[in-house]
Amino acid sequence: MSPAPVPPAKGPASYFPSIERTYGRPVAEWLALVRASPLTRHGELVTWLKTAHGMGHGHANAVVAYVRREDGAEGGA
Repeated sequence: MSPAPVPPAKGPASYFPSIERTYGRPVAEWLALVRASPLTRHGELVTWLKTAHGMGHGHANAVVAYVRREDGAEGGA
């Protein structure tokens, strides 16, 4: 019997395969960059990923949203 299929990722994580293909870096590196940034506001982090790292808006938003949810900051600024 074959193993059950893995359901597709939902939410911000659904962008991760495309982010890795597009920018050539593992998602773990992007998550670590966001966590290490002195910036705290969602919009500031998205803008920083776009301007300093050339990431598209949707990808930057997904990375920041994922980090904020994982770190318990999604209801913040």
